[in-house]
Amino acid sequence: MESTFRTPDTSTVVVGVDGSAPARDAAMWAAGEAERRQRPLHIVHGADTDGRALYVPAETLEQVRAAGRGLLDDTAKAVTDEYPGLRVSTELSPADAVSSLHRAGALHGTVVVGNRGLGGFTSLMLGSVGLDVAAAATTPVIVVRGTEEAEETGTVLAAVRDEHDLLYARYAAREAELRKGSLRLLHVWNVLESVGEVVSMLDGVDAIAGAHADALRAVTDAVREEYPDLDVRADAEKSVSVAGVLVEASRHADLLVMGGRRAPGALGITRSLGRAAHSLLHHAHCPVLLIPRTGSDFGST
Repeated sequence: MESTFRTPDTSTVVVGVDGSAPARDAAMWAAGEAERRQRPLHIVHGADTDGRALYVPAETLEQVRAAGRGLLDDTAKAVTDEYPGLRVSTELSPADAVSSLHRAGALHGTVVVGNRGLGGFTSLMLGSVGLDVAAAATTPVIVVRGTEEAEETGTVLAAVRDEHDLLYARYAAREAELRKGSLRLLHVWNVLESVGEVVSMLDGVDAIAGAHADALRAVTDAVREEYPDLDVRADAEKSVSVAGVLVEASRHADLLVMGGRRAPGALGITRSLGRAAHSLLHHAHCPVLLIPRTGSDFGST
């Protein structure tokens, strides 16, 4: 269960901007996250001038660069006005948005994107581009969504499947500690996955439920041992929709932390995200911190 990922308090925050309102909201949220971590904020705009150089006039490319520099300056000013002590750097990248953010994340740390962008030719965020950032990331990615819907609850929610998710639970615990809040570990198991096993045994559901409870307990005990002063709540639920339960639970959280489970042989970059992760990036009621899974342990969550 060891990982080379840096823990949240040592990871610089990178945010992508494109001039859209969701991207600006993401930048402000990222600034607050950077301040909590006591780390710098790095603001990136992927202008994609390299990709356009063959078919766009030079003067148009310069206008694109000038607009990008202006966007970065305006965003940096808005951030420093709100967080005057925060260290802020900016980067106008000639590459496309996905490549720019992946590169910046590899160099600096956690990548933050808005939940949607401008759309069309200049689109840089979720929808499609933001989804690609999350799906192919090798560093943690936060999709900022739902911040306009509710006041802060002080709760960080972590989706936990088994002991292999201890890394993600630790991330969530640290985020809760940074917020001086509480942690809720939520284990959701799909009853339909075990239908074949249950048919031949009257007490099968109870046995399976016990196994799931044991998996959650192991993670919970480890987190409580490492963070003895943190208020940690652990819940196990069964449902026919793991994503549905997590989406509903996200209504009562400031941040949802989960692993990005990738299925071997999945076709298409967005298919490499698990079903629940894909759903939550589109429908969660709070920001989602997605941590890419490493190693050979895969699942469908």
